[in-house]
Amino acid sequence: MYVFVRRTTRNQRMISSVRWLICAGGTGGGVYPALAVFQALKTEDNPLREAYQMRTGFQFPAADQISTLWIGGIGGMEAPIIRRMGIPYQEIPAAGLHGVGWKRLPTNLVQIGRGILASRTILNRFQPQAILLTGGYLAFPMAVAARYGVPKTRRPKIVLYVPDIEPAFALKVISPIADRINVTTEESRQYFSPTAAVNVSGYPVRSEHVQWATDPQRKQKASQVFRLDPQFPILLVFGGSKGARSINRALMAILPQLLHFTQVIHISGHLDWEEVQRYQSQLATQLPAEQFERYRAFPYLHEEMSAAFAAADLAVCRAGASVLGEMPHFRLPAILIPYPYAWRYQQVNAEYLAKKRAARILADRELSTKLLPEIQNLLGNPSMLAEMRTSLQSLAQPFAAYTIAESILRAAMESRGRT
Repeated sequence: MYVFVRRTTRNQRMISSVRWLICAGGTGGGVYPALAVFQALKTEDNPLREAYQMRTGFQFPAADQISTLWIGGIGGMEAPIIRRMGIPYQEIPAAGLHGVGWKRLPTNLVQIGRGILASRTILNRFQPQAILLTGGYLAFPMAVAARYGVPKTRRPKIVLYVPDIEPAFALKVISPIADRINVTTEESRQYFSPTAAVNVSGYPVRSEHVQWATDPQRKQKASQVFRLDPQFPILLVFGGSKGARSINRALMAILPQLLHFTQVIHISGHLDWEEVQRYQSQLATQLPAEQFERYRAFPYLHEEMSAAFAAADLAVCRAGASVLGEMPHFRLPAILIPYPYAWRYQQVNAEYLAKKRAARILADRELSTKLLPEIQNLLGNPSMLAEMRTSLQSLAQPFAAYTIAESILRAAMESRGRT
């Protein structure tokens, strides 16, 4: 339960029409937080929004006074999600430089140049007052175009949201030209200049998550979505927006043992879905029907992901930025397996939650030997799970999306010469 306190010391003036641009894509870690901020700005009849306005004295404009344009990457996973939401959407070329080999570097530099030109065209046509940049390398060409490719009189304010504790390379590079920087945790301040306008907002979660997480009967209702028994433990296993092969295979190796004492919601990702389906067919012939019915497998979940979080007693997943917001919001204990073949962002996220006694960490190389006993240990220890849920609740920041939304609106006001 959240306690709301009214404060009236801040600007209570209503804001008129706003044009803003979102640039986020590539993975769910950047897309979903930006989507949560969009929902915060466009959904008026929301108790949390009303509570934020009462708490801060800040008044959001009416939804019909806000014009939004979303910029994604060519062929990005975000395209179907954003188009399904009915948000105006365009794409730009983009590519990374961090960790790229010499052979790919010239091609990527050309892509970045094309991305800057495309971004400049979009900015000059749409003329936003503020832009929200988050995620990875997609932000770089848009930031450069916003600062150096637009006439000064129409230059939009740049607002960053940094989802991971350690900023992605592109966000760190463009941070000196950002007007406002929002971060998930206090620990992120160390990565920025002491003079940077850094604000700890928390990780914004989608409105569907808020609705499920605050429902007193969420466990029962969410279990019904997946036709599972709310009185029997439920394990949620997923690998992020693209899946995780090592987690999928480690899970399949121990499923016959797991299904003796827990139900499983397994989100494999599209890349491994055919392999999972074949295994599921084999499993149906090997296990008693009662045990096999405890397993639910999906290639991907979008709308139903909130219900999966609400139904679960324990999660097994990677340690992308979303765990910093979704696990605390749902008070869902997790076994985190940081992705081992990239920079240390996931390791830093996992260590943060582990130090707060809100999660456990397993190395990817330990999955085959330690995953089953770790799951058994946690699901067999209700008091330990309860302690982890208490720690997670203390980390939840329910107003994160509205804090970032306010940051964008204030930046837009400054862009028009209003303070």
